Parts: sequence; C-alpha cells; structure tokens
Amino acid sequence: MTANYTTNRHSPFVDHVRSQVARTVVGQDAVVERVMIALLTGGHLLLEGVPGIAKTLLVQSVAKAIDLRFARVQFTIDLLPSDIVGSEILEQKTGEFRIHKGPIFTNLLLADEINRASPKVQSALLEAMQERRVSIGDTTHDLPAPFLVIATQNPVEQAGTFELPEAQLDRFMLRHRLSYPAPADEAEVVRRSLALKLKKQGEGAVPMSAFDAIDGSQRMHVRDLSTAMAAVQQVHVSDVFVRDVVELVNLTRKHKDIELGCSPRAALALVHASRARAFIHGRDYTIPEDIFALADDVILHRMRLTYEALATGKTSAGVLRELLSTMA
Repeated sequence: MTANYTTNRHSPFVDHVRSQVARTVVGQDAVVERVMIALLTGGHLLLEGVPGIAKTLLVQSVAKAIDLRFARVQFTIDLLPSDIVGSEILEQKTGEFRIHKGPIFTNLLLADEINRASPKVQSALLEAMQERRVSIGDTTHDLPAPFLVIATQNPVEQAGTFELPEAQLDRFMLRHRLSYPAPADEAEVVRRSLALKLKKQGEGAVPMSAFDAIDGSQRMHVRDLSTAMAAVQQVHVSDVFVRDVVELVNLTRKHKDIELGCSPRAALALVHASRARAFIHGRDYTIPEDIFALADDVILHRMRLTYEALATGKTSAGVLRELLSTMA
C-alpha cells in the first residue's frame, strides 16, 4: 500500500477557510483539516483535549469563515433534552400549542463538553445526528442543510461526567485528539494576545479576547460549501482502495485483543473522509496515505479491547498500529 503521488488541483474554498482560521488560531493544522473533512462530508466530529487549547475558538472561526448559522450549547448535568431540541409551548391567549425550536436548528452546532450531560440528553442528539431531523411532540421537523455537530470533551476530568455510549460514539465520523501546541506556536499565541486592544462598553472597557478578534467580514457563501461538497463526491475511489478499507475494518473484528470491532459505519466513514482529505490535498483520487492518516480518528473510538489485553498493558492505538502494519 505504498505509493507516491502528486497533487493536481487547488481548491479556493479550502484555501479561504484555512487562511481565515489561521488569522485567529495558531497551528492546529491537523484539527483544521478534520473540521473541513466533517464540513465537506456532512459527518460529525468529536474533539477531545484538555481545556485551553482553542477547541471552541477553532469551531467558531470556521463558522465565521463560511456564512453558516452557528449555535453553541454548553452541556451540563441539569440540561434537558428540550433545551437542545425544543418543545411545545401553550399559548395562554389562544389555548393552542406552538413549537419553540431549540438551538439544534442550525447549520453548525457546537456541543461543548458533551460528556457532562446525562445519557438522556446525549441520546436526544442521536436522531438528529443520524437522520438530520428531530421530533417535537407529534411532529417531525427537518434540520437545516447543511447540519453538522462538532462536540468537545475533556478527557481528564471524571467527576460529573458521563462516558459516551458506543452507539453515540459510532455516530461521530471522526474523533480527533488534540495535543498541546508546539513551543513556537504557543509563543505566537502569547504575542497575539498581547496585541489585543480594549473593547469599549459604554463608559467602561474590557480586554478583548481571541473570540473578539475573529474576522467574519470575508465569508464564503453556503453555496460555495455545496459546490465543494459536490466536488468531493467526484473524487475517485478505486476498487482496491475499497478492498483495503474493508480489510482493515474486518481485521478489527477478528483480532484476539479486540472485544468489540468496527461496524460497517466505520468503512463508510473512512472512505468518505478519505475522499474529502484527497480533495483538501488537491487530488481527485484517494491513495493509501489517506487510510493511514485517518485510521486513528475513524477507527479507535469504534473498537474496544478485551479485559485481558488491557490487563497486559495494551492500548487501542497500539493494536491499531499492529493492524495497519500488516497492510503496509
């Protein structure tokens, strides 16, 4: 599965989003790529990382680079499903019910710290993420197009958190783990912070934050995103590539250290994500490198090791590397 290829086309859409995000977010190129893959495929993305590494800032920057409706929900233990989906409200004057739509009726929904909400609230997202529609009372409502959920979670804190069930994790096309920025990037973050000015509020003022510095003046239109999505659909996927993807997914079901292997949804996610990555890198065809680059984000959250494997110190990442090595 080793080959060398050259790029053969350039996407103004990709260049615009990258340049706009780079004005606010320093580094994090891999994360920006994953967000664009999610946008171009309509898949959902789970970002996992410690607080303070610009997860929320990144998502808001992407939303303002494109003319998308954006909503943010801060997940907490007392959140109710109706706080996300909406509810029926009785009008006292008329005696009739009207529909109050929740924040889920948007193009880009940021589910901040999703693992802090109860399982009942988490399950309220399942229908929306899978079917792009929600039920309020006896009525089913279609969600706006495009519709994308980007969720964040903190992997460190355990108190007051609820682990996402396998059924919901499988709804996320990608689960990307963020790390701390490189020292040079972190120094640039500090320098940019020092350059921020005061924001006047009446007779007072408060220091500007990085969120205030997001530039939303030059936005791509939603139709530009639709055009890019259509171009991704034209990226060629060979029969050999499909065979390799299916082989990798099947290996997760046969390995002695894996208790729960990947569902067919993993193969679909890996193929579609690979097409989007090829488009981002200027290719109109997928290559084996796409599988190796995306395997961690697509496969790891869909497989679970046996207790025996965990007891001997094995990790999901290590087992996945072992599987990939058999395909190299």
